[in-house]
Amino acid sequence: NYKAPHLISSFPGKLGMAQARISARLPPDVDPTKAPVAFGERALPKLNEELRSPELLTRQRALMALCDLVHDPENVCQAVHLGFLDNLKTLLLDHDSTVRQKSTEVLYIMAMHNVGRHGFIQNGVIPAMAQLLDDPVDICRKNTHQTFEMMAKLPEGAVGILHAGLIPSLVFKLKTELDEIQELILDTLTNCLCVEAFEALASGAVTILKQKLTHSSVAIRSKAARVLLGISTHPEGKKMVCEEDVIPVLVRLLEDTEPEVQASATGALMFATVTPQGKYSALGAEAIPPLLKLVAGETSKARLSAIKTLTMLAELPEGRKTLLDHVDTFQLCLNDPSEAVKRAAKIAIRVIKWKPF
Repeated sequence: NYKAPHLISSFPGKLGMAQARISARLPPDVDPTKAPVAFGERALPKLNEELRSPELLTRQRALMALCDLVHDPENVCQAVHLGFLDNLKTLLLDHDSTVRQKSTEVLYIMAMHNVGRHGFIQNGVIPAMAQLLDDPVDICRKNTHQTFEMMAKLPEGAVGILHAGLIPSLVFKLKTELDEIQELILDTLTNCLCVEAFEALASGAVTILKQKLTHSSVAIRSKAARVLLGISTHPEGKKMVCEEDVIPVLVRLLEDTEPEVQASATGALMFATVTPQGKYSALGAEAIPPLLKLVAGETSKARLSAIKTLTMLAELPEGRKTLLDHVDTFQLCLNDPSEAVKRAAKIAIRVIKWKPF
């Protein structure tokens, strides 16, 4: 049986550099011909039988045909009803790498449909797919993480990932996985943290995410900051972000060349500075000048978060004293087309101008 190596191909990166991307191409010695699909209502039941075939080529062909059919949500609904998911869970552990690749691809496509995601929750697909986190074939792992990322978009799916005990493994994989897969893991963690942050914090997520804030990939820097934003919405998370000295790194990202990174970092900083410890840490890292730049920037995606963060820093006497010289910057925001920005600017001006009795 064919043992696929890490299937990698190169495409031009953003800066013209060759960038490794995971390829879904099948091995050259595997017959790519799809299984003859039966007509009408018999199509899916016939493929379901062929998934259980002892013949390797029959299983491969059935999976390739199935990949096409499950793009239709009606077929996904029927597949769930016919018990396909139990067969696919079995095939996830098949000795043949192509069978595992196509099985994970089928499940990923099914996860794009709401009916598929609900079927996964009811049939325990998440714990079954977790067995592929260490699969030697890159595309199998990528399909698995794409599925988890889709599942986490559904609150019940995020709960399912948490209940399967996957958070510590996902956090650990941020240290070892390919960049392309790290991006998927960060997206999954972002949605799971909306439900619960304890396991991520207990797994050392803050330390690992701090390292990712200086990654060469724009997407990874931005997504890591967004996960830290989610962590900072929880009281324990705010505390840990301060203790791990993450705030100075976030402040440096306020001057990142990428607007997405700036916006994510500002959002994380906004939540972290809710606490007195966070405020003093931000002031100590000299956050006010770069935050004012974001407020004054013509197309800043981070303007609203920057105004709110500066408002919290103005609650400290040192912050208010510095910001009194920059009230004009906030007054310009009163003409902003966004009602939220106008409202935030009014509050900021009021807080900055406040005087104790």
